[in-house]
Amino acid sequence: MKAISSIFTGILLVLLVVGSAAIYIVDEREQAVVFQLGEVIDVKTEPGLYFKIPVAQNVRFFDSRILTLDADEPQRFITSEKKNVIVDLFVKWRIVDVKQYYVAVNGDEALAQTRLSQTINSSMRDEFGNRTVHEVVSGERDLIMEIMRQKANADARKIGVEVVDVRLKRVDLPQEVSESVYRRMEAERKRVANELRSTGAAEAEKIRADADRQREVILAEAYREAQKIMGEGDGQATAIYAEAFQKDAKFYEFYRSLEAYKQSFSEKGDMLVLEPKSDFFKYLKGPGEYKK
Repeated sequence: MKAISSIFTGILLVLLVVGSAAIYIVDEREQAVVFQLGEVIDVKTEPGLYFKIPVAQNVRFFDSRILTLDADEPQRFITSEKKNVIVDLFVKWRIVDVKQYYVAVNGDEALAQTRLSQTINSSMRDEFGNRTVHEVVSGERDLIMEIMRQKANADARKIGVEVVDVRLKRVDLPQEVSESVYRRMEAERKRVANELRSTGAAEAEKIRADADRQREVILAEAYREAQKIMGEGDGQATAIYAEAFQKDAKFYEFYRSLEAYKQSFSEKGDMLVLEPKSDFFKYLKGPGEYKK
């Protein structure tokens, strides 16, 4: 009984081993190529559970997701102006024909990326060689990327690969060229700044001169108006004085003498050399000199 049980267990283990070797699972992120004696006999692109003949058949899996080819170092290219530019880029690609991919590059991702790099570099030399620095940096950058994608994709189809996108991460001038460009830009900015300062100084001087002229005109007009008003006031005052003093000529003479005394004796150090009997002192001789 024990011998039968052992035989049954052994048979069960063999069936399990053979069964597990006959089953394989294709993940949704993968594609599978089935080989029989080294020859491709089937391709599985849909996820699921599949069967194969143990020993006689084997399966190799390939990534079906979008992969990235990122250049290790920026590449140097020459524009139509014979100027060097440093370009850093990346490529998005994926396997669309896994059988062709295996036949063309033996399913080697490194070989596929080398093929893509060569195609991209060749396209970039052509496109950059027909354009100026300004065009490759900003003017036609999107157009260049689309042209390179189309050219790279046309060649990539030969190895069962689709180029999804090509992107220029950075397009720079070499360090030695950049420094000279920056110096020229700095000199140009300084020239423009100096020109603007000169223009501003000239405008400021013009504004100041105009303001000074307007000030002088306003002051002159104000002085003329003030003198006119003062003249009119003096005339009116003289007329009033004349009218008032005509009523009493003696009082007017007395008032004018007092004003003269006030002006003559305003300082202690003032000295007058006059005849004591002069008419100038007649109102200082006594209160009876003025009689209304």
